[in-house]
Amino acid sequence: MTQALLWEQGQGQLLNFVESRLGEGGSRAWFRGEESWGKDGIVVSAMGNLPVPLFTGSLFDDNTVVLIPNNQSHLAAIWCYCSSSLYNVAVRVIDRALKVRGALLKVPFDLAHWQQVAAEKYPDGLPEPYSNDPTQWFKGTVTDTTEPLQVAMARLLGYNWPEQLLDGLTPDADGIVPLQALSGEQPAHVRLLHLLAQVYGPDWNTAKLQELLAQVGADSLEVWLRDKFFDQHSKLFHHRPFLWYIWDGRKDGFSAIVNYHSLDRAKLEKLTYTYLGEWLDRQRAEIAAGEKGAETRLAAALELQKKLEAILTGEPPYDIYVRWKELSEQPRGWNPDLNDGIRLNIRPFVEAGVLRSKVNVKWGKDRGSDPGKKDFGEAGPQTDLEKHLSNERHNDLHFTLAQKQDTE
Repeated sequence: MTQALLWEQGQGQLLNFVESRLGEGGSRAWFRGEESWGKDGIVVSAMGNLPVPLFTGSLFDDNTVVLIPNNQSHLAAIWCYCSSSLYNVAVRVIDRALKVRGALLKVPFDLAHWQQVAAEKYPDGLPEPYSNDPTQWFKGTVTDTTEPLQVAMARLLGYNWPEQLLDGLTPDADGIVPLQALSGEQPAHVRLLHLLAQVYGPDWNTAKLQELLAQVGADSLEVWLRDKFFDQHSKLFHHRPFLWYIWDGRKDGFSAIVNYHSLDRAKLEKLTYTYLGEWLDRQRAEIAAGEKGAETRLAAALELQKKLEAILTGEPPYDIYVRWKELSEQPRGWNPDLNDGIRLNIRPFVEAGVLRSKVNVKWGKDRGSDPGKKDFGEAGPQTDLEKHLSNERHNDLHFTLAQKQDTE
């Protein structure tokens, strides 16, 4: 469960988008599998080794197949079989295609045997859906996860998983945590240390801290946050990071980690002028006091402020482009629509080079076409505007504020 769908009971933006291109009623071809919604069963990812989770009745995509038992009392037995290594082997004997369909149900199945296995393995019935992997069905518990430091940092910045458990933590008020002590706040590593001590309670000690640091390959929380956190965060969440490490390019310079989900225009302005502004004032004071390195730190911070201001303004190449929206609906300046996703909204920060490490996102053409657009023939689209209107799916286009304004 790594994807989210803005469903709105099937009556919202997605339906409007589809019907605007296929006509009213034409969208029904997009919606399949409704007979399985709300039922208990098993989902089979129909490719590779055919991994399976329990199905809880939610919507699913076309790369998966849902198995619904005719008799729900047989679900545990079927689950034990499908989640065993024997199921994949049996399916692949019948069908070795990249994507499997019919063979998923054509395998032999000894109901009595697997009922016995289920009775021994799950005497109290099948467990509730659970994972301690923060990229999956996760309840946000720092002490019960494969990635405790990542989860702790997310909780500090105010991120909540969809089924977040109440834990008494008080997150940062604005979702901006500088690595330095600024605006009356302690530095990030100190605040993270306090949060860890709170959640671990009596189990918190130096040995536990060293255990957590060894897991991420760091000698201290300060070093981990500065040098390794963001790269590990990006890789963990498949290069769709939701905690952004913004810095001026210097290890002794300005750095802050922000919660993308709360980074609206006002918050980015606060980062640019309040937190970074205080850092600039500090460097000017240190220059006056003859502090070594303050001038280079001031220059780097001023350059960062200039880039953040460019993102706030939103002229190319620091604009956001959303392929499926009309030109007049494109964001102007830093006014992102979270529903458009991290892949599109992170582009200005990648273009500006203000993130701590590389995020592996590409914005070229992708496969498929946008329905309802214009075909430019063999010559193909030439200008950015023609590309926006074409049947090809272009993602790396840039439009000025004036161009967006002229389309109204």
